[in-house]
Amino acid sequence: MLGFIAARQAGLDDPVRLRRAEATRRVLSLELNKDRDVERIHGSGINTLDIEPVEGRYMLSGGSDGVIVLYDLENFSRKPCYTCKAVCSIGRSHPDVHRFSVETVQWYPHDTGMFTSSSFDKTLKIWDTNTLQPADVFHFEGTVYSHHMSPVATKHCLVAVGTKSPKVQLCDLKSGSCSHILQGHRQEVLAVSWSPRHEYILATASADGRVKLWDVRRASGCLTTLDQHNGEKSKASSEAANTAHNGRVNGLCYTNDGLHLLTVGTDDRMRLWNSSTGENTLVNYGKVYNESRKGLKFTISCGCNPEFAFVPYGSTIAVYTIFSGELITMLRGHYNTVDCCVFQPNFQLLSDVSYEKQEFDSRLKAYENISIHFHELYSGSKDCNILAWIPALREPVPDDVSEKFLSQQHLIPAYEDAWSSSEDES
Repeated sequence: MLGFIAARQAGLDDPVRLRRAEATRRVLSLELNKDRDVERIHGSGINTLDIEPVEGRYMLSGGSDGVIVLYDLENFSRKPCYTCKAVCSIGRSHPDVHRFSVETVQWYPHDTGMFTSSSFDKTLKIWDTNTLQPADVFHFEGTVYSHHMSPVATKHCLVAVGTKSPKVQLCDLKSGSCSHILQGHRQEVLAVSWSPRHEYILATASADGRVKLWDVRRASGCLTTLDQHNGEKSKASSEAANTAHNGRVNGLCYTNDGLHLLTVGTDDRMRLWNSSTGENTLVNYGKVYNESRKGLKFTISCGCNPEFAFVPYGSTIAVYTIFSGELITMLRGHYNTVDCCVFQPNFQLLSDVSYEKQEFDSRLKAYENISIHFHELYSGSKDCNILAWIPALREPVPDDVSEKFLSQQHLIPAYEDAWSSSEDES
């Protein structure tokens, strides 16, 4: 790390390199935080989590009991040991509580004043955060498995909804009605996700083994159906043609740049797709245990090099490098099936991080405005617990070691003295 800072000071490195290096180190050192607890409110399994992208401070959780809880992740005490408190909840006594399991919760991408939830009670509800009253309710004929709002849309307010019907529903928040229906799947739609790169591009995953990409502006709708064989399967086996998995596809997630799409299926496989061409990149992740009968909520890191995928894997969370497929570690802490996890890249000033302040004290004054990611992962399980996974803190480096490290200028090529006299050469 000192090498990165010295290189930046000398003008050799792009500032982004320091940020990515530290972000990557922190993800690789994620561990169950024994000093941070999340208040236990749910009386049954936790299916879904979402952290609002505006401040990165408030988190929603949805449970199998229909309850929704809003947590404040901020540590006001400034003490190392603290509990993330529930600010409020929509409990069983609330008149508008979901009658059955809540499968998805999501904050409105641009404002914490609104959030959405969908449930097995066949409804999608739009909530006013301040009053905890539903501003609108959409009703469907079948169970709702998943819904998603675009994080980048500026020209539409469509919520994509996957239900027991093979038809994908698009609900318009402006008009309060279901404005579009996308037809093409043959069985229930288990997961939906808007592209973070193009506001009109939608990915959907179904129990029919297919993943489809849609441009919702087009009359025909479907752009492509992802094929795990990249079109090389013989016509004799057309029955399995254009399938993304050999089983139900119950999870999908775009990388943060929108260039790739990750999918998981009950064939115990995870696949990475080029979202522009629809090509299977053929990255081999090995067996990715998946017996979920409904949607599986996994997540992807942000700001790292390489990027990582966090995938519920039984009672653990498997961490993979996205582009090489390497299984880095298994995060163990839950004692029942993990159903969801959410990644939190919360910006924090380098000078605010105590252990780095001790380590880099001699150089911090020149870098008070370096912002880096303080990465955190939260997971929800059938054990009714939400666990916080935080980067392990490094031990402070003693002053004599730090000075010795800084004196080794050969680590930075620009500091090497390449001049030599004829006497030296002789």
